[in-house]
This record gives sequence, structure tokens and C-alpha cells, in this order.
Amino acid sequence: MRGLFLHTAGSVFRFMTESPRSTVSRPKWASGYRAGVRAVLPLIPAVVAFGASFGVLAQAAGMGAVASLVMSATTFAGSAQFAVVSVLGAGGTAAAAIVAAVLLNARYGPMALAAAEVFRGGRLRRLLEAQLLVDESWALSNRDGRFDRNVMLGAGAFLYLGWNGGTAIGVAAGDSLADPATLGLDAAFPALFLALVAPLLKSRTPVAAALLGAGIAIALTPITPAGVPVIAATAACLVGLTRPRSVPAAAQPDAGEQSRSKAASSPRARSRPQEARS
Repeated sequence: MRGLFLHTAGSVFRFMTESPRSTVSRPKWASGYRAGVRAVLPLIPAVVAFGASFGVLAQAAGMGAVASLVMSATTFAGSAQFAVVSVLGAGGTAAAAIVAAVLLNARYGPMALAAAEVFRGGRLRRLLEAQLLVDESWALSNRDGRFDRNVMLGAGAFLYLGWNGGTAIGVAAGDSLADPATLGLDAAFPALFLALVAPLLKSRTPVAAALLGAGIAIALTPITPAGVPVIAATAACLVGLTRPRSVPAAAQPDAGEQSRSKAASSPRARSRPQEARS
């Protein structure tokens, strides 16, 4: 499994750093869709594996086959779906599971706003295309703040097929497994979130937020109902709300300098050199 994740990460990194290839011999739209599929292809084994683990864990949590398949088809968000399964499996309420999923999916709000200009057509078409905007397709289609629509849709569609196919495999296999822990699938939920948070730990503020969130969850787990620690831990994101640094006093101009600069910028002062030259 470790080798699979290393291979996946290396393949994605090579795609994102290589220069675009010529597309003279084929249509631009085909090149874009194919480029998206090619970019996300190394991720498919891991996506299918995670989808299958969700299907197995969902059956163990009592969600039912139909509910598991419908959730993957409509939600299409691994982190939120694992959160729901984790909360329900630990005996939490449906309300706690839904709140945890909504908080985790709130990140798609700013992501969708950033890529909103690539969605075209009527409301139904935009709704269907927006369903394919997930973490991987958003990141792979990002071109220095602008987004390649065809790459996003090609990658997202292939991910959608892989995720739902994996869920179906897990649902079918779930009935034959007495305990998902026998395959190590009980570690899928924490492993998924560690994989999501690791690339973000590039400075002291994200590290502080991650440690604070972990501390809140650990402290509340023994004394609160299931699902509450996950929700409460999101308060750690407030660490990022820092006040802007004030300008040092030594760098601020004194009253004399401000008055001289104000006088120099006045219309009358600017006309004096012209009067002297005339």
C-alpha cells in the first residue's frame, strides 16, 4: 500500500510539473479531456480502494446497500462520506454525522467560486459539471489561478466512475466480511485525513491549527457523544484569523514630513516650477 501511494504521488507531481504537449494532430477538446483522464489515471487504484473501503465500512455501520450507493453517487466526497460512516459507526446521531459532513465539504465553496467561470450553459448543465469538481480535479486543472475546463471535467468524470465503482465493490464484499478491521480498513478514515492535511503543513500557522484540532478532538472524545469532537475540532481553523501587523513607529513619517509631503503634492506647489520656467 505504501508503494502504491508513493507511485501515485510521483505520477501526479510529474504531470503537474511537465510542460503542455502539442495538440496539433487532434482537436483541442479531445486533448483536454484526455489530458484530464491521463493526469488522474495514477490515482484510480487508490480511489477504487478508498471507495471499496467506504462501501465495506458503510455496511458495517448499518447504512444499507442502497443508501451507500446513493450517497457516493450524489455526495461524491470521500472525506465527508468517511466522516458520516465514522460518526454512525461510533454510535453518533444522524444530525452529528450530517453536520460533520457539511463542515468538511464547506471547502468546496471557495473552490467553486474560483473556478466558476469555466462552467457554461443552463443551470442543469452547470449543476452536473460542478458535481465533477473535487480536490483532485480542481488541483490538476489549475493553471496559475485559471482553470482548464476540459481537464477538470475529464479528470472528475474518471474519478467519479472509479469512486462509485469502488463503492459498489465494497458494498458487494461487505456482506462477506464480519469485521472490516481484518483488512485494516478501520484505519482508512484517519489515514485519509492525514493524507489531506500533510501537504498543508508548510508553516507555523497550519501546524498550530492541526495540533490544536487534534488536541480538541482527543480531549473531547472520552466525554462527549460521537461526532461532537470532529465538529468541535473545526474551531482550530480560527488560528488563521490573525491581525495584520502594525507599522513600526520608526517607519511612520513624523508630522513635519507629512506636512511637507502634503504641501508638495498640492496643485499650487506643482504649478510653481511651471511659473518659474515661463
